Amino acid sequence: MSALSAHVLEEIKELPSKYPQPRSAVMPALDLAQEELGHLTPEAMSEVAVALELDPGYVEGVATFYSLFHLEPVGKHRFYVCTNLSCMLRGANEIVDRLKQSIGVTQPNQVSPDLLFSYEEVECLGACEFAPMMRLDHKYHYDLTPETINDVVAQLRKTGLLPTRGEVAPPHSSGGGPQGRRGSAGGEIQAPKKPRATRKKKADG
Repeated sequence: MSALSAHVLEEIKELPSKYPQPRSAVMPALDLAQEELGHLTPEAMSEVAVALELDPGYVEGVATFYSLFHLEPVGKHRFYVCTNLSCMLRGANEIVDRLKQSIGVTQPNQVSPDLLFSYEEVECLGACEFAPMMRLDHKYHYDLTPETINDVVAQLRKTGLLPTRGEVAPPHSSGGGPQGRRGSAGGEIQAPKKPRATRKKKADG
């Protein structure tokens, strides 16, 4: 029995035509597989490899290299909190502490009791100018405060929908950067089309 639905497999097979190099389709393909299953199983990665006509070892290597791909079950909503230098200097540790308190976990990758949330700390999301920031599911949230975390978690619990204020959609790339590479990452995101509010914060790093 196939791990992925026929619809998702068809979407994956169409991806290589959208890229100069067919291998560049592997990350969006894994994204589609993970979105359907919640995490990447060995069977799903094998099916992605077959659909893209790639070596299974290469597909598995990509899945294990990037921290935004999960090989074990995670919460329905996944927080990726940047704790690299710029974010750390502007309060990332406080953001992590509030997030753990808010969703009811004590450590990274632990799933909340209601199965809705999990989080991990990532080395960089390529958006230092918006520190402290995080990615939540498929959207970036910037200029975070502990109150922001409370509001986001409360809204997700109540409606299941993400707030629109303070979001920037990350670009889809085949390299490191905003995808959250294990170890380090660079990259850019599109700046918000509004001036940033002036408020007291720790100095930029």
